[in-house]
Order: sequence, then C-alpha cells, then structure tokens
Amino acid sequence: MKILLTHIKELLQVRDTPVDRLCGIQMKTLPTIKNAWLYLVNNKIHDYGTMDSISNLEADKIINCSGSIVLPTWCDSHSHLVYAGNREQEFVDRINGLSYQEIAANGGGIIHSAKKLQATSEQDLFSQSENRLNQIMNLGTGAIEIKSGYGLTLDAELKMLKVAKQLGEKYPIKVKTTFLGAHAVPPEFKNNKQGYLDHICNDMLPRVAEEKLATYVDIFCEKGYFSVADTHQLLKEAKKYNLIPKIHVNQFNAIGGVAAGVKHQALSVDHLEVLTDDDISALKGTKTMPVALPSCSYFLGIPYTPARKIIDAGLPLAVATDYNPGSTPSGNMNFVVATACIKMKLTPEEAINAATINGAYAMGISDSHGSISKGKNASVIISKEVPSYNYLPYAFGSNLIKQVIINGQMIL
Repeated sequence: MKILLTHIKELLQVRDTPVDRLCGIQMKTLPTIKNAWLYLVNNKIHDYGTMDSISNLEADKIINCSGSIVLPTWCDSHSHLVYAGNREQEFVDRINGLSYQEIAANGGGIIHSAKKLQATSEQDLFSQSENRLNQIMNLGTGAIEIKSGYGLTLDAELKMLKVAKQLGEKYPIKVKTTFLGAHAVPPEFKNNKQGYLDHICNDMLPRVAEEKLATYVDIFCEKGYFSVADTHQLLKEAKKYNLIPKIHVNQFNAIGGVAAGVKHQALSVDHLEVLTDDDISALKGTKTMPVALPSCSYFLGIPYTPARKIIDAGLPLAVATDYNPGSTPSGNMNFVVATACIKMKLTPEEAINAATINGAYAMGISDSHGSISKGKNASVIISKEVPSYNYLPYAFGSNLIKQVIINGQMIL
C-alpha cells in the first residue's frame, strides 16, 4: 500500500543520516521539516520533503495533515504487557499506607500475579494481552519489548513468552521478547533462592533458547530480590545462549547493579530511580542505555529517575512505560513523554528523542525504527491540529492522536 501524507504542519525526528542513539547535548536537538510531505510505500518510509518539492506520486491513500504534527511511533523498550488479571486491591492498600515492599512481603506483588498467571490458560492470557496491545497501538506505540516474569515456573514462563511471540506475529507492531524468570523468588523456593537460580540456569534458559522465545534476558537486581552476585551468575550463564542482558536495577536501592550490567554489556539498565555518582561513572563510555520509567514513579509515589543528571553527564536516556499490573497499569507512552517533561525536567525535544530513537536503541531496533529516515519502518503518529509539538506533552490529559500507521497499516 502506498500512503502519501501531505501539508504536514511539522514532520519530527527527520534524520537523513540515521543515528543509533543520542547522548547528552545531542538530545536537545530534534530535526524537523515544516510544511512537509511523507511517502510510505508498503511498510517502509520511501521519501519526504517540503511541499514545494513534492512531485507526482502514485498513492492508494492521500492524507491531508494540515495543522498536524507527524512523528515516528513510540518505541516502548520496557513492558510487562503479558499478564493475567489485575492488582487493583494493592492500589487501595498503598493509599491506606502500605509500601510496595510490605505488600510483597504479605504475599502480594509479583507472587500474586504469578499465581493468577499460572492458573490462566494460554488462550485466555493471549486474549487479555491482545486487548492491551490494541490499546497501546491506538495510543501510538509502534514497537514494544515484552518481558516474562509473572510465571516463575518453567511452564508459566514459556507460556508468557509464547503469547508475546504470538502477538508479534498477529499484529503489525514490532515485538521484542525478554526472559525475566529472575523477577522474584517463588514461594516453593522461599528459603532456597540459590535453588531457584539454578533452576533458571539449568532448566529455563535452555528451553527458552531451544524454542527461540526471547532475544533478551533480565533480572530484578534489588534488595529482597536478587543480588549483584546472583546477577553475575545469571548473565554469565545466559551468554552461553546468546541472550542479551537488559536488567531491572536501582529501583529502590543502589547496590552495584549498574556496574554489573555494564560488565556484562547490558543493552539497557532500567528504572534508576536511585542513582549514585559511581553509577554515572560506570555508564560513561559504554554502549548501555539508561532507561527511565516515569509513570512507575508517578503510580508508586517513589522518586523519579534523575534524568537531568544523566543527560548533563553526557549520557543517553530512553523512557518507557513499565506497563504491568502492580506498579504501572498503563501503556500510554504519551503520558510517559509528558511526565518526563513535567516531573523529570526534560525538554519536549529530549523527551521525544528518549521515546523514539533512544527507545529503539534500547530494544535493539534503531536500524529500523525511531526516526523518519528513508528505508525505515513505516510507523508514524499523526496528531490532531495542535499549535506546536510542545503542545503534545503540555496537554498531558488530552488524546491528541488523529491517526496511527504501524508497519504501513492504518491502525486508528
């Protein structure tokens, strides 16, 4: 299908020479074209330019984008979209004074979600997850990473990854999968964490690799969950299966997990609500992408990732949703971008860069997603009529999306 977008008020993230990521001061620049056109052929960006340069182009569909901003679809590099049920009672418990850690200690949290998922059929799990995926596509997400981690048994972890893979096969959105068996220690291993780690390494990793269900491996490196030593053990073993690390780290405590991730050449280190100077130093000069999850901080009422400290140190930054039933029951990347501006003091340019090209890098897909570049995936958001792109994070409670195109297909 050939789609021609004309009279675009402003075309964002236009990069004639594609980049894989943006660091530090580079994030302040968002290249754009005003009064633009964009030509999508099948599932690729074919060409673009200013309206005074447009030629006769054959198109199956022409969309007049007068007054609209057009930009690449969001790249959500950290989600747990495949889960069963919800944890709305924990939401009320937190309002009544219980902390995330106290809820987990009382049998809630990840363990609660795991019990629900284990009792849910693969078909039902797919149906629930499919509904969420459709919602986020309508909200402009064109690529998403989906983690396991709410199974905590071999069969349940495989079930999650199979569902995530099936979603990617059925829908045009780009799906990358991550094995997160080390999300929490299940009750049957309560007093034997090492036994569970060994089970992950000896039983789960080989099956995940054999069935080609994941590209990445993850671990929750945090007090009360898995230590730095545990992280080293798992990531060393995962390397045998060519699984690339992406780790949860520094959500509540800084225990050296960032340096551990860097040592194992993690593609990303995610959360970082607590960050030390040593963590910043560990990230400098590496290819590891720091990823902030602002809507998680919003929902839990915990500190926000110190984004200014990261960017001002010359480092890159991506933002993602952390979509999950316990700490972020939302996959709305528009809210993430707005919250990054409002609470983390990113400029609109920095936030959009963090949610597009840097998000793509944190998923290993910056060669195909994240910018308006010839040959890249034909996935774009067309806004409603707005004064400027600054209005997108400014009007944080409004749905400003008129049309979403993902992989050359009209979604909304």
